[in-house]
Amino acid sequence: MKGIRQLAEHLDISIGTVSRALNGKPDVNEETRRRVLAAAEELGYVANQSGRSLRQGMTNVIGLMLEVSRETVENSDDFFLGVTDGLQSVFSRHKLDLVMLPCPDDEDPHEYLKRMVARRLVDALIISATRRTDRRIELLEKARIPFVALGRSASGGSYTWMDLDFEGVAARGVDRLVANGHRRIAVAAPSSDINLGYIFLDSYRQALQRHGLAFDPALVIRVKSSEQGGYQAGHELLMIEDRPTAIILIHELMAIGLYRRLAEAGIVPGRDLAVVGFREEPRTHFLQPSLTSFRMSLRDLGAQLGETLLATMPAYADHYPQGARNRIWPMELVPGESDAFTLTA
Repeated sequence: MKGIRQLAEHLDISIGTVSRALNGKPDVNEETRRRVLAAAEELGYVANQSGRSLRQGMTNVIGLMLEVSRETVENSDDFFLGVTDGLQSVFSRHKLDLVMLPCPDDEDPHEYLKRMVARRLVDALIISATRRTDRRIELLEKARIPFVALGRSASGGSYTWMDLDFEGVAARGVDRLVANGHRRIAVAAPSSDINLGYIFLDSYRQALQRHGLAFDPALVIRVKSSEQGGYQAGHELLMIEDRPTAIILIHELMAIGLYRRLAEAGIVPGRDLAVVGFREEPRTHFLQPSLTSFRMSLRDLGAQLGETLLATMPAYADHYPQGARNRIWPMELVPGESDAFTLTA
């Protein structure tokens, strides 16, 4: 069965009646509707979504733009798997589909997005990994495409965003470590220009200042947000002459690599070095000693992100009257054993 014309001929009913029956229009009697639906299922009729989308001016598809690299694939970073689960739970209410738009790390994200916009693949977009200055935001604003940014940026005007509470991670991490007697506190920050790194470091400086501690640039270790980055952070930490007694990690996978490098040097987290990290990656649950970490529900984050996006779209805004506003997503501090010691003066 190739199309609605063949289905109509098979039933000896007009194409218009078949179309109205398939689309649930009220002017078709129930007996005819049942016949049409039964025949469509029996004969394998599938609606031509491309043609329907052209007629309606909508694709009923939402795009999630990700930046991918060989490293992210090899590390099996599960962050967006949890987020997409929450997104799907919202979009399925409205029979919307979610597609991933993976931008290779060797391509300019702005140019990649320009192609996606020109092809009109989606009705709305979620962009991630926002930069301090991010040209994608101006592009989407000019194109008048509904979108939400997962992460803030200094670019653009009154766009809608959601972001994780990286200020809170830095501030609460420093507060906890200082309370345990630490004064030399390092941080592993992203080596890229992703905006969350700036937010995190600004809050780190402010927290140090609040406790009367000087900011030391040597304690800011810039590495990739990966297992390899964590390993590199551990290596660089060991090379610091006046070695820090604590470190705060900005990404969940870093803890795995850091633990590996410390083990090679005979250094035990929670005894020789205090470690505070993230714990969304399942593999970090098995680290010993257990990791003191910040965590959240990725599914809940994705669901809220989906509702926030739909609130910016005229066809769905009435369903989410409180949705289209900027949010900082809270994170819960879960104490573990990796920082469970106190320094004495």
